[in-house]
Amino acid sequence: MTTGVAEVVAEGASKALDLETIRKDFPILDQLVNGHPLVYLDNAATTQKPKAVMDALSKYYSNDNSNVHRGAHELSDRATQAFEDARVVVQKFLNAEASEEIIWTRGTTESINLVAQTFGLANVKAGNNVIISAMEHHSNIVPWQMLCERTGAELRVIPVNDQGELQFDEFLKLLDAETALVSVVHVSNALGSINPVKEIIDAAHQQNAKVLIDGAQAVAHWAVDVQALDCDFYAFSGHKLFGPTGIGVLYGKKALLDAMPPYQFGGEMIEQVSFSGTTFNKLPYKYEAGTPNIAGAIGLAAAIKYLEALDRSALAAHEDALLEHAKKRAAEIPEIQLVGTAEKKASVLSFLIKGAHPHDVGTLLDQQGVAVRTGHHCAMPIMDQYCIPGTVRASFTFYNTIEEVDALFDAINKVKMFLL
Repeated sequence: MTTGVAEVVAEGASKALDLETIRKDFPILDQLVNGHPLVYLDNAATTQKPKAVMDALSKYYSNDNSNVHRGAHELSDRATQAFEDARVVVQKFLNAEASEEIIWTRGTTESINLVAQTFGLANVKAGNNVIISAMEHHSNIVPWQMLCERTGAELRVIPVNDQGELQFDEFLKLLDAETALVSVVHVSNALGSINPVKEIIDAAHQQNAKVLIDGAQAVAHWAVDVQALDCDFYAFSGHKLFGPTGIGVLYGKKALLDAMPPYQFGGEMIEQVSFSGTTFNKLPYKYEAGTPNIAGAIGLAAAIKYLEALDRSALAAHEDALLEHAKKRAAEIPEIQLVGTAEKKASVLSFLIKGAHPHDVGTLLDQQGVAVRTGHHCAMPIMDQYCIPGTVRASFTFYNTIEEVDALFDAINKVKMFLL
């Protein structure tokens, strides 16, 4: 067992891509499901956790468990140090300018809602517009719908073509001097499409619009530099980055966060409370009311340290190879219809088996030990555009193997025997 966050770089993973060693770092992968070796291909929904993360959580709860900030004892001091060190780990991971630009949330959904309820209510007015895309997750649609209904602003939607690519020229037509905010996904969870976020940000800034990027599906695949992107906000979830559930991050430029009103009210986010009035705490605590997910933050830092101990270029190349092999295998089966064939894709393969419902396919794959996601993937508008109820989604990450991709398609061939 490691001794905590500081030692996770030495836990299991090497600089070179050693799949056998890496897979041993993820104990959950070594099990039978329905009598078959587990083939876990549901990484876009949640990634598995390395031992380094579990060790960091165990160390915190076993040795340091205490509430953070203002404690007058050793346990509180240690918990606070680890908690704030984790914030610095995330700051460096995103290349944010300052640690106070990192706000802890429960996940991407809460991060987006925070921006909608603070920046949105303070800055979006009747006559303004908010721009999203047709491929967004519901958590990047509904908050903006509600904001526009409340303020009288207009919600505009960037169209997506049949290949699952955002239409940048159409975006430019939607963008104007009244655009208050653009909020788009970095990588589509339903299609795997990679969006041209830098170009979107630059174009929006020419109109003085702010930009939020939903990075939930991006940060696990490659390095994200928020200063190079020049995005105003960036959101992601820990559980999609090999970390714990219930912890997420909102990055925001300091000047914007300073100017925005608080999101929730209570302990920690205050500076002074009296019955005559209340003043609010400085960043980042202004947005962190109540006892935070201390263990979650520490676990997320452990996940980031684990990931950064690996050769991320080699990991990305391996994931690309998995996707290419999956596309090749899919092309060998006439009954498979791919959904989302953008030229630039992350390691997500969404598909249908003609004549079979996605849920039936997923159930029969599970009986063979293959875990995939089925349904609309919280992206109903894009499913409606394709006139389908949903898809089967296989999503790969660096601990998956070519043999597991083959196991998926061997299982699909057996599914065909039952359903077609």
